[in-house]
Amino acid sequence: METHVLGFPRIGVNRELKTALERYWKGAISETELLAVGDELKKRHWRVQQESGLSLVATGDFSFYDQVLDTIAMLGAIPERFGRNDGNGNLVAYFHMARGNVIENTPAMEMTKWFDSNYHYIVPEFTPSLSIHLASEKIIEETRHAISLGYRPKPVLLGPITFLCLGKEYDGAKRWDKLDDITTVYCEVIRKLAPLCDWVQIDEPILCTDLPEVASSVFIPTYQTLKAAAGSSKLLLATYFGELRENLNLALESGCDGLHIDLAQGKGQLNMVLGQIPDTMWLSLGIVAGRNIWKTDLRSSLDLLQSVEKRIGRDRLMIASSCSLLHVPVDLSHETELDQEVKNWLAFAVQKCDEIKILYDVFAGDNRDRELLENYEALQSHRNNPKVYRKEVRQRVASLASDMLYRRSPYADRGREREKWLKLPLFPTTTIGSFPQTREIRSTRLKFKRGQIDSKQYEDFLKSEIRAAVKRQEKLGLDVLVHGEPERNDMVEYFGQQLDGFCFTRNGWVQSYGNRCVKPPVIIGDVSRPEPMTVKWITYAQSLTDKPVKGMLTGPVTILCWSFVRDDLPRSEVCQQIALAIRDEVLDLEKAGISIIQIDEAAFREGLPLRKNDHDTYLRWAVDCFRLTVSGVSDRTQIHTHMCYSEFNTIVNWIAEMDADVISIESSRSKMELLEAFKEFEYPREIGPGVYDIHSPRIPTVEEIKDLLKAALQVIPPHSLWINPDCGLKTRDWVEALPSLRNLITAAKQLRTEYSSDNP
Repeated sequence: METHVLGFPRIGVNRELKTALERYWKGAISETELLAVGDELKKRHWRVQQESGLSLVATGDFSFYDQVLDTIAMLGAIPERFGRNDGNGNLVAYFHMARGNVIENTPAMEMTKWFDSNYHYIVPEFTPSLSIHLASEKIIEETRHAISLGYRPKPVLLGPITFLCLGKEYDGAKRWDKLDDITTVYCEVIRKLAPLCDWVQIDEPILCTDLPEVASSVFIPTYQTLKAAAGSSKLLLATYFGELRENLNLALESGCDGLHIDLAQGKGQLNMVLGQIPDTMWLSLGIVAGRNIWKTDLRSSLDLLQSVEKRIGRDRLMIASSCSLLHVPVDLSHETELDQEVKNWLAFAVQKCDEIKILYDVFAGDNRDRELLENYEALQSHRNNPKVYRKEVRQRVASLASDMLYRRSPYADRGREREKWLKLPLFPTTTIGSFPQTREIRSTRLKFKRGQIDSKQYEDFLKSEIRAAVKRQEKLGLDVLVHGEPERNDMVEYFGQQLDGFCFTRNGWVQSYGNRCVKPPVIIGDVSRPEPMTVKWITYAQSLTDKPVKGMLTGPVTILCWSFVRDDLPRSEVCQQIALAIRDEVLDLEKAGISIIQIDEAAFREGLPLRKNDHDTYLRWAVDCFRLTVSGVSDRTQIHTHMCYSEFNTIVNWIAEMDADVISIESSRSKMELLEAFKEFEYPREIGPGVYDIHSPRIPTVEEIKDLLKAALQVIPPHSLWINPDCGLKTRDWVEALPSLRNLITAAKQLRTEYSSDNP
């Protein structure tokens, strides 16, 4: 048998990658120094896998930004606006693709969510002139390096079919016309890897989705070509995030030597796979979940292994993580402040490697009785713990009535009520919520956490930041203001820290993209809100200005999706609990005089199942949870929601069902592609398609913003259009944010002149 993981977290246990990237971008370290940090992290992670006892270590899974971007670089599939990147050590074009080129004012490539996860990937661009060739041998060099250090490598490649399916076509290009050239490069890479390793892993998670017909038709021929290039090396076709279903035959007939299946999110497929897998094909069982942090039930997993052994034997079995461990924190042993009982329920990446080895040892006949007993006792402690169950929360959910899902009046009546007092201009301007988290804000928060300043000093500092934020916005001329969120570390963690039913790690960081890391809360029990969470800060900001200030909340679906969620209740029921807690906060904000409230649902699309047949069930309870959150307010209160970095076109009708008065959605990187949906679906309320890409340091020009807005006005009526950035400004510096917002407001004023009643 073989043991392995599909990939390991890149960021480092202390976020060394994030630190190095930010220093490199600021010019504080050289490219050579950045590459050295990457080399050290790779060596450390290979060592973890080997010392855990895994028979294979993953190579090629490390990335300085994103594995899809790495594949773009490998294929030389670089848009012409970025020049070429044919040198393995040249990272200039690489980071320009991810972040844009400030000097030449070149926009970054589009970024969106990786399947149904909170990880973001760079979207490949296919144009008629795009030339495909082997431009980077990074994965080959890393594999050779691992061998030189005594490791047995298993290179990890993103599959060509998934790569093509995830890209976008421009200027009349047809992506599948590029398949032969892409396959040629993959063959070249595999031929160079084959003498170095026993296995090459090729990831095709797209097989767990509703595969386009053209992709189905080319899959087997493509893989037969790749297999011919592999020679004596074996190809492992890796699928994850769901079940293969109708695509199982494609996987089994691919000619690959092994098939990996996800048994965490696709356990129901096992019997079908076992019934059809060829006698010559290895089966990699993704038993240890790669997307949650709960301990694996080792006894149950051993029962499963034994049932598989009875069907196909053990000589061609592999024990593995369900997917890459990219989606979990690095090492639980660094959580020295976590409640010991709770800590005993958890497993991070390092511990998941250990779990795989324990399963292998027991299955191979070794005595690991102590570890099995400890695992059993930990699971029993979790299931029977009083921290998990709260009777009053369960009763409140059970007593929900259907009329709690509806606003008092339809949108048209609500709009007339608000017009009496809101009096906003045509094309109202606002921001999404957060302002730059400056070094001073972060250091002051840390001082307070360490006890170096008292609560009065910290509160005074936060009020001074809010005053400055309000003053800046008034000077800029924004129409609807925000308080800037200086008190918040993260949009989910901040609320989780004030809700019952959550716990928090100190070092449980997970990469979202590039240098962006999040520390998801852990939902361990029933959720409720003991007291108001935001009212003090929002009402203070409102007291400083006559302009309306938005209350800023994170929605229940996003809190759910961006947390590690308990696995003993349906996600829909956990979401209802969170929705009721946020509903309480919404009503308290309204009672305190806040009449515009934004409930961010950035993860709404992210939670969508990969298969269309499963969509409606999720969308029904997700929409209902949002409506439950906001339905108690009066007609006078305007409800906003925000969504970002996902494909929304196919679910715009469900977004309309959320019944928010105003939605704001990422649009700038995709060049208003979202608006295609509104050509066929007449959105019944107000919308702010983002016109400023906040994930890039570049400053958009007035004309660029106006061009995007004019594209929006082709399908959105002028009276329904809001003007705002794509997302919050927390990750930007003021030196970038202020001129960008000035340009946004200038564009809005110019459009008002052009579209005023006196000058139609």
